[in-house]
Amino acid sequence: MQEILGKAVITGASSGIGALYADRLARNGYDLILVARNGDRLRRVAATIHEQTGRTVETVTADLTVVDDVARVAAKIADDPRITMLVNNAGVGATSTLLQSDARAMSTMIALNVEALMRLTYAAVPAFVGRNAGTIINIASIVAVAPERLNGVYGGTKAFVLAFSQSLRHELADTNVHVQVVLPGATATDFWDVAGLPVQHLPQEIVMPANALVDAALMGLARNEFVTIPSLHDVGEWDTYEAARQAMADNLSTNKPAARYQSF
Repeated sequence: MQEILGKAVITGASSGIGALYADRLARNGYDLILVARNGDRLRRVAATIHEQTGRTVETVTADLTVVDDVARVAAKIADDPRITMLVNNAGVGATSTLLQSDARAMSTMIALNVEALMRLTYAAVPAFVGRNAGTIINIASIVAVAPERLNGVYGGTKAFVLAFSQSLRHELADTNVHVQVVLPGATATDFWDVAGLPVQHLPQEIVMPANALVDAALMGLARNEFVTIPSLHDVGEWDTYEAARQAMADNLSTNKPAARYQSF
């Protein structure tokens, strides 16, 4: 009999990466609370997982671009002491340039990718800290460090997810609450259709199957990684990048301008 590990909350769980996280975590022993906007599809995912794993799977139909829906999900997370994991997966992207983008759509993207993720994290973390146990998984993107690749607002939202995760990890360093941020590259999901560039139009050598992405991310979690980039074959490249960032940090705030900005 599998160990019961508590409940995992997964947003954006009606398809793609979120549905795969739900399947894998249920098979690993978690009961689930699945959140998504498409209630019918969400319930079908839940029924299949329950039938195949026997785990309890609860569904919450919510649009996380709507303030009241975010508040409702946040309250549920804060009030359930069995929740031990939050997977902030819900998100939307765009491939159009800034000048070709609709500002209202960009605001909706920020609401989902940034505001909802922040609110749900704040709902979960106090209880996790109180119990000195819990896991936060934030799904970012490689555009967090390569924003030129796609729409700049999308890149900015994912840069927020990375920076927020870095800060959260720093704040929780003395606890047993684990933070993982996952930076997928191009992944074969319906994300691309919604973003305006069907995945079939991408070079297939850069597109990872969604199941491979999720399995790699969970292996990274099992190895206690903070940053997991499934497509990055040479982890030393990330280590070099991070070391350079850390080395620069102490030089970013001084009491006078750098010499190059002083009078000739």
